[in-house]
Amino acid sequence: MRENRPKSRLLALGSAGALVTATLIAGVVSAPAASAVGRTGPDREAKGAEIAAARAAKAGIDWQDCPADWGFAKPIQCGWVTVPIDYAHPYGKQIKLAVDRIASTGTKSERQGSLVYNPGGPGGSGLRFPTRVTNKNPVWANVAKAYDFVGFDPRGVGHSAPISCIDPQEFVKAPKMDPVPDTEADKTAQRKLAREYAEGCAERSGAVLPHMTTPNTARDLDVIRAALGEKKLNYLGVSYGTYLGAVYGTLFPGHLRRMIVDSVVNPDRKNIWYQANLNQDIAFEGRWKDWEDWVAANDAAFHLGTTRAAVQAKWLQLRATAKKNPIGGVVGPAELISFFQSAPYYDSSWVPVATVFSKYVAGDTKALVDAAAPDPSNTAGNITAENSNAVYTAVECTDAKWPTSWRKWDRDNTRLNKDYPFMTWANAWMNLPCATWSAKQQTPVQVKTHKGLPQVLIVQSTRDAATPYEGAVELHKRFAGSRLITEKDAGSHGVTGLVNPCINQRVDAYLLDGELDASDVTCTPHATPKP
Repeated sequence: MRENRPKSRLLALGSAGALVTATLIAGVVSAPAASAVGRTGPDREAKGAEIAAARAAKAGIDWQDCPADWGFAKPIQCGWVTVPIDYAHPYGKQIKLAVDRIASTGTKSERQGSLVYNPGGPGGSGLRFPTRVTNKNPVWANVAKAYDFVGFDPRGVGHSAPISCIDPQEFVKAPKMDPVPDTEADKTAQRKLAREYAEGCAERSGAVLPHMTTPNTARDLDVIRAALGEKKLNYLGVSYGTYLGAVYGTLFPGHLRRMIVDSVVNPDRKNIWYQANLNQDIAFEGRWKDWEDWVAANDAAFHLGTTRAAVQAKWLQLRATAKKNPIGGVVGPAELISFFQSAPYYDSSWVPVATVFSKYVAGDTKALVDAAAPDPSNTAGNITAENSNAVYTAVECTDAKWPTSWRKWDRDNTRLNKDYPFMTWANAWMNLPCATWSAKQQTPVQVKTHKGLPQVLIVQSTRDAATPYEGAVELHKRFAGSRLITEKDAGSHGVTGLVNPCINQRVDAYLLDGELDASDVTCTPHATPKP
């Protein structure tokens, strides 16, 4: 389970759904055949990346007004960058990646190039990044004077040759099974659904699954850099985007100018990805309790209890009610977790989630159904949610080797669930397709410092649920000369977008002037939400 997930993503839990006929991968185009280049293995892919980048630098990007159905009005512009599906065969099948940009708002002398963004996932689209300028986001006003803000859909995502694993309407159908199993039969049913989901990925998107990896997305990022006409990349990555940045910095250290990674995935090979998801379960429980403490402290507004225990009791009561009779016929425990998990993810969700919870306890079920149930009529949103989940699964399952023994999954998650019940089993079922994955599973990149790597700025809150704090510490060790800004006693996922002058001023100083503190910095937390 990763960050920046659409509300519908966890609705997949408990129902991989029926398999359907395989479909063609959208956006695939052919390139002229040519002889193989380089040697086998990483050298060959590195050479392929060089070839693709040189080709992109020559072609550039034909910027145009964005397609009307993309939802990005002028002055945002859109375009395409062509990359090989397989960098070991750079003249083979190609796909087109969707990119967009908004020009820097400052003078010609202030401009420092492009700032490329990835919001995480895997499976998240970065195309909304330029709207930080059109929406006049004050946190980014200074940086926008110096940089074009560039977003992109990574391979397989959105407009970039999207992949699929299941019919989107089937994907969002509710209610799902309760993720927390009561019996061995429940576990057997969930295992069957996970296996069917993996089979669906192979049937609908099998040709590209072996190439849906973080290293290939990092190579794509370098091709985008070249297409933008930039000798060196300026990059901002959040959540999974930090792991993408860490891999990019390892593969292309001399191609980086400045990089900020915010809310950091632990890049240790042993953590990617099975252990990372187990570690999330622990961190989510801690942040869930933080939220319950805040709800209790604001009982005058929400009337959910004056102690954490009282709020938890109401949550368990709600969960039991939904398990017995899904609320509105569609909101069961799986749908509740999908909705309520946004509170431990983001502080911006604290008030909305507590408000819906409060309304339900006061007798208003409609607010909860509206917030937590899928909308079958929102076909475009359901396609996006299914695609996002497909890419998440494809990248994490293909990036690394996963346990194939059900006994190990069962033992690890049963043990964790005793003390960390909020997310453990939901997270397990979401990732279980990786146990029966059809594509060859790779060995993660050994993230480390190589010659040419510039100083990297790392930003992290101590109580982050999706990417526990230890990840920032580990990347800090691995990237020589990096600086770590710690937001103490805070836990919102994605720190650089929040108002905290201690952080905002340092982000500006780094991106505008290349300045970093002489040593690591600890900042007090941003303001706590008010009801």
